[in-house]
Amino acid sequence: MLNDIFLKLTPHSKRLLLLFAALVVLDAVLWGGILFPGAQNLKIHFLSVGQGDGELVVFPGGAKLLIDGGPPNGRVLEEVGTLLGPTDRTIDLVLLSHPQLDHFGGLIEVVKRYRVGALLWNGEEGVAGGFQDLLRVLRERQTPVYVLGRGDAIRYKESRGEIVWPPANYRGKDPNDNVLVLALKSAGSETLFTGDLGREAEQKFLTMFHDRIDLLKVGHHGSKFATSKEFLNVLKPKVAVIEVGKNNYGHPTQETLGRLKDIGARIFRTDHDGTVTVEVGDGKLKLFTHSR
Repeated sequence: MLNDIFLKLTPHSKRLLLLFAALVVLDAVLWGGILFPGAQNLKIHFLSVGQGDGELVVFPGGAKLLIDGGPPNGRVLEEVGTLLGPTDRTIDLVLLSHPQLDHFGGLIEVVKRYRVGALLWNGEEGVAGGFQDLLRVLRERQTPVYVLGRGDAIRYKESRGEIVWPPANYRGKDPNDNVLVLALKSAGSETLFTGDLGREAEQKFLTMFHDRIDLLKVGHHGSKFATSKEFLNVLKPKVAVIEVGKNNYGHPTQETLGRLKDIGARIFRTDHDGTVTVEVGDGKLKLFTHSR
C-alpha cells in the first residue's frame, strides 16, 4: 500500500520519518478508501456549504481528499454524506487551508463521523474558539496532523498535488495570505485551490508559479481584494468556481466577476448553482450542478 501512496515533506517540516511510521501503523486504515475499485476519472466537488469553502476530491482510483469544511452549519457533513453514500466512512486526507471558522468549522463533525487518515494544515493557530475543539477531536481520534508548506506534495497513482504557497520564509500580516495553496495535476488537467489568498500575496505567488490552469477555486469567495487581473492573465483558467453563501461582504463582487469574464472563464458559484462537480478524463472537463 505504501507503494501506491506517497506524501513528500520538504526538510522544513522534518517529519518524513514520522509520516512513514504513521503510515505503517495506519496501513489498514489510512488509505482504506482505495481498497474498492474506484472511478477512472477525477471528480472535484465544490461543496455548497454556505459562506465558506469545502471541496471533495475523488482521485482516479478512489482515494479521497477533503479540502476545508466550511462553517459549523452541518452543510459539509450533509454534502459529503450525499456524495459518498451511507456506508463509506473513510476520508483519506483532510487539508485545512487555514484555521478560520468558515474553513474549519464543519471539520469537527467530519472528524467525528469519518475515519480520517491525516489532517494537513499550515501550522497557524486559529483564533476562533472552535479550533481548539477541532484539535481536541483529532487527538481523541488519534488522527495524525502534519504542518505543510511550499514544496510539500501528495502523490497518488498518476495524480500529484503540490503545495505551492506559502514559502518557508513568508508570513503575511493578513492570515489569509498564509493560506495553503494546492496545485493539483490529475487526469490531464491542473486545478488551483487558493483558499482565501489575497491580492498582495498573489503578486509574490506569481513570481513562483506561472502555470496555465484549467480550473480555479476563486480566492476569498470572490472578494474584490483577491483574484487580480495580473493573477488571472497568467493563469487563464477555463473554469472558475466561487464558493459563497449569503453574506454581508458583497461577495462575489462585480469587480471580480468582471475580471473573470474578461479572460473568458466559465463562472460557477455555489450560492446559485449549489454543489458544482467537475469530472475530468483525458484533460476534458464535464461540469454538473446540484442545486438545492
